Amino acid sequence: MAELLVSSAEAAKPAGAAPSGTLRAPVLLRHDGIPIEVSVHASPRAVMRELQHMFSGKKLKLSDRVLALPTTQHTAMELVNWGDDAAVEKDRCLECFVNFAESLRGALAARGHWCDFIDPCSGLPCHCKECTSIYDEVSGHQCLLKYAVSQAAGCKVLLHPKWGTACYPATIFTTAPDALVLELLDAYPRAATEVVA
Repeated sequence: MAELLVSSAEAAKPAGAAPSGTLRAPVLLRHDGIPIEVSVHASPRAVMRELQHMFSGKKLKLSDRVLALPTTQHTAMELVNWGDDAAVEKDRCLECFVNFAESLRGALAARGHWCDFIDPCSGLPCHCKECTSIYDEVSGHQCLLKYAVSQAAGCKVLLHPKWGTACYPATIFTTAPDALVLELLDAYPRAATEVVA
């Protein structure tokens, strides 16, 4: 993913202010008992340019309204670490994300709406086979949520405002109507705690 640029209007917003295009600020939901933070955003132009390459088979136009649902899971350790424990934690988070994303995708598809999500391991869409680009979750979260990033071992890493680098980002995209997406998310129970599963 190319470096996503933040507009001067966005850069001038006070810290903690919701980025423009935010339909739902991050909220902690539970899916199958696992906490997962989700927010909903109308994809800005910078993201739409990337999505045209990500989902080239979908033939998206810059003028299309695509909702981005960045998710983040609080992890038991900082994921900049390498080793068996970090690999197990990444696998756990991937399984939780895919289960959540497939559940939401199924509900939207049943109502006739397109939805796909990014495999965080490869950066490729899970259901679109025509793809000419790789999605960078760190840049995506930075653009959509204005989360800070840092450099670690030559890589950009996401700095969640509460969890630091102990987080696992992954994103869902859909052309479903705003109200339907919000309604489906409201059906999930809220997580009362941020304790890692």
